[in-house]
Amino acid sequence: MQTFMQKVADGSAHISVIGLGYVGLPLAIGFAQAGYQVTGIDTDPHKVTGIQAGVSHVQDICSEELQQVVHSGHLRATQDFGVLAEVDSVSICVPTPLSKSKDPDISYIVSVTDEIRERLHPGQLIVLESTTYPGTTDEVVLPRLASTGLQVGRDFCLAFSPERIDPGNTVFRLANTPKILGGVTPQCTQVATHLYQQIIASVVPVSSSRAAEMVKLLENTFRAVNIGLVNEVALMCARLGLNVWEVIDAAATKPFGFMPFYPGPGLGGHCIPLDPHYLAWKLKTLDYRARFIELADDINTNMPHWVVTRVADVLNNVHKSVKGSKILVLGVAYKADTNDLRESPALDVLRLLQAKGSEVCFHDPFITEADVPGFHSTELSERMLNWADCVVITTNHSTYNYDWIVAQARLIVDTRNATRHVKEGREKIHTL
Repeated sequence: MQTFMQKVADGSAHISVIGLGYVGLPLAIGFAQAGYQVTGIDTDPHKVTGIQAGVSHVQDICSEELQQVVHSGHLRATQDFGVLAEVDSVSICVPTPLSKSKDPDISYIVSVTDEIRERLHPGQLIVLESTTYPGTTDEVVLPRLASTGLQVGRDFCLAFSPERIDPGNTVFRLANTPKILGGVTPQCTQVATHLYQQIIASVVPVSSSRAAEMVKLLENTFRAVNIGLVNEVALMCARLGLNVWEVIDAAATKPFGFMPFYPGPGLGGHCIPLDPHYLAWKLKTLDYRARFIELADDINTNMPHWVVTRVADVLNNVHKSVKGSKILVLGVAYKADTNDLRESPALDVLRLLQAKGSEVCFHDPFITEADVPGFHSTELSERMLNWADCVVITTNHSTYNYDWIVAQARLIVDTRNATRHVKEGREKIHTL
């Protein structure tokens, strides 16, 4: 692997990234901007064509940034896995969804690993970045690669380095977010660390790939469990006649021993709603029940139902039934100021309201009707706000003028405390 280390040092290493989504594309651009020759591989022809044309499909990557590395020749995209026979390193950034039974689906990892195995050659580094359960790198990826007869740590290196991309975060990007990395052998850790240090300010080595896999699951389980706790506190406060946001803000003044989390209509995104299930599934195979994870999931999964209950109660107070009422949902992305719909709880709120017989439409400045089939997207206008019997804020986009929205709306159910600074018309606003 000394030849690989030298290639990384002198900038001649050929880097490949498999999966050019919100994780893989920033990584590929990062290596390209550092001067390496980078080949991105994706099975989606539309992504490949767009990248080759310098058009970004990832919100956090501007097309101008992509065009610079494409036009300079440092980055190209392809659907052809044959290029793996030529590259020095491969970073795997493919999806790891859950099945309907909430079991891990690592079929994309297995498929890509088989493609790599056919072209694995001495001096190559393989790094898995896709979130998965502890043991995947050692138990699934390694045996397939080792079946070539090449020896890990000597002929090739294998490591796990969990992605930490936070969509919409303009402060912490790839380069300044510390990168966890664990190799299958100490040599693997050293080699992978050397590569990633070229584009990331702080690489944090851990003792093994299993430890690195567990780090990622701890990070997101921590958030899921704490969000589940604060969502339950919101339910408690509703029954006690208290404002949960006031309670959290007051508790957050404590300078030690308290970290504020905030309630909402449920969990969204690819990581937090899904990753704890990877850990729970793995522990189930070891005859251990992850009770905190199960309880948090139960609370978080049922939050959209609570939102609909709040809407029904608010309408009932003005002698209206949720059935037949006109509902305008504001914001359907899972997170403010993004166009990311993955696992968005707002979609559940839309479906539940529709199932209750409401006439539902939505507005989101980042999302079109084509992105949410079956639901009508509308303009945000005085006419639409007057039309709605109730406006439900499910995503707190900063582009919304909440003073104007409150002034025009009849009733508001604000699941994100987005209207907290509005002074006029507060009698119309109802929170979780």
